Amino acid sequence: MGARSGNNYLSALRKLKAEVWLGGARVEDPTTHPALRNCANSIASLYDMQVEHPEAMTYRLEDGGRAGLSFIQPRSAEDVRRRGAMFRRWAEFSGGMLGRTPDYLNASIAALAAAWKFFAASDPRFGENIQAYYRRAREHDWCATHTLLNPRASRAAGWAGHTDAELALRVVEKTGEGVIVSGARILATLGPLAEELLVFPSTVLKEEPGAEQFALAFAINCNARGLKFICREPLDLGRSHFDAPLASRFEEMDCVVVFDRVLIPWERVFLCGDIARCNVVYAETNAVVNMMHQVVVKNAVKAEFLLGLAAKIAEVSDSMSLPHVRDRLAEMIIAAQLMRSSLRAAEADAHQDQWGEFVPDRPPLDAARNLFPRLYPRLVEIIQLNSSSSLMAAPSEADFASALLPDLERYLATAGALARDRVALYRLAWDVAGSAFGGRQVLYERFFFGDPVRMASALVDATDLKPLVARVDELLQRRG
Repeated sequence: MGARSGNNYLSALRKLKAEVWLGGARVEDPTTHPALRNCANSIASLYDMQVEHPEAMTYRLEDGGRAGLSFIQPRSAEDVRRRGAMFRRWAEFSGGMLGRTPDYLNASIAALAAAWKFFAASDPRFGENIQAYYRRAREHDWCATHTLLNPRASRAAGWAGHTDAELALRVVEKTGEGVIVSGARILATLGPLAEELLVFPSTVLKEEPGAEQFALAFAINCNARGLKFICREPLDLGRSHFDAPLASRFEEMDCVVVFDRVLIPWERVFLCGDIARCNVVYAETNAVVNMMHQVVVKNAVKAEFLLGLAAKIAEVSDSMSLPHVRDRLAEMIIAAQLMRSSLRAAEADAHQDQWGEFVPDRPPLDAARNLFPRLYPRLVEIIQLNSSSSLMAAPSEADFASALLPDLERYLATAGALARDRVALYRLAWDVAGSAFGGRQVLYERFFFGDPVRMASALVDATDLKPLVARVDELLQRRG
């Protein structure tokens, strides 16, 4: 099939019948459920872009067919840039508010398959499995999500690398058909709207007796027997696009995933019992670099979207000349430019890795992914500060269809906007900076790649500081 349409995606999702629970009830059809259907339609719109703009959103396969460009295994720096442009088109659709669009994992799967020898070194079957899975994922253009973390009764134990054997996902039996797993994983974003679930290690497995049962990587259909998704409280409360312009479109839902003796066929297993490889799978295959590429594109778009929103607020409120407003706008300009510059540097220095795939340069992406969790809460705070009380003086769409219309038009209009347009703007600002949807976005960005302190420590480990220290030593020892 190759690159699919939105209707194809929605049809497949309806037929899937995955076990999804929301608000204590089983979801029969996520494409019609009030809390899920709007985001399902948004994902469908992304797929439609592939049909509408094939040259920009797809690439030609050797057999003459077309596949989504996010599946490409780049053979040049230009391929990396083309893929980045495709990432941007999808990200701009939501202003960066959709974090788990299908391109995120598509690019990861492509890198994993390119590094098939890494998996084959553990078991020749696993190298074949990851290549075959990549080809099937590309052919069907599946919407996939993933889940990385085991639930923990003690966070401190998790930091030490210990796994709670009573809670964590683990192998409970091996059969001729495959491995049987039980336990739970968090957090599967977009779970109710995905067709495939990728389960990989959290990369912090402690090498200790019995830990092999937790060392596994596989893919499974979201409708597998014994697999269930438990959703958090929904943020799309059935409001109109006017009242909740972001939540009513881009509520991608987060889930806990429970496995109750789920059979994973051997052909879908990529690693099993190999602690050492599970702990380095993302870094050694460069899958994490491809994922960072997509994320930094999304973050650049998100920073730009909030900057545009802040500029529009300043324009409508006639505050562009105020020094404190301009100072905050400058701060946002710097944030957006830093994201763009990191992205540009990474793409400009794209190079061929040990597996033959061209990848962006990692250090600029590492810098950007460590910086954005610190920047995003501040960008949201600036929207709050520059909007002031106008965030709370925003009637609903129903009010504009009532007898209140003359009052609203008289008292809420400004020199820069009619009342309805002004209120629509501040309802958008509220969805970014004051609503439950906006709060979830801040939390999501804070922990996108994991605990910020652990990420910072990993960045130090990944950076060769010796040449810089040597410069200091040289200066200290200089006698002239």
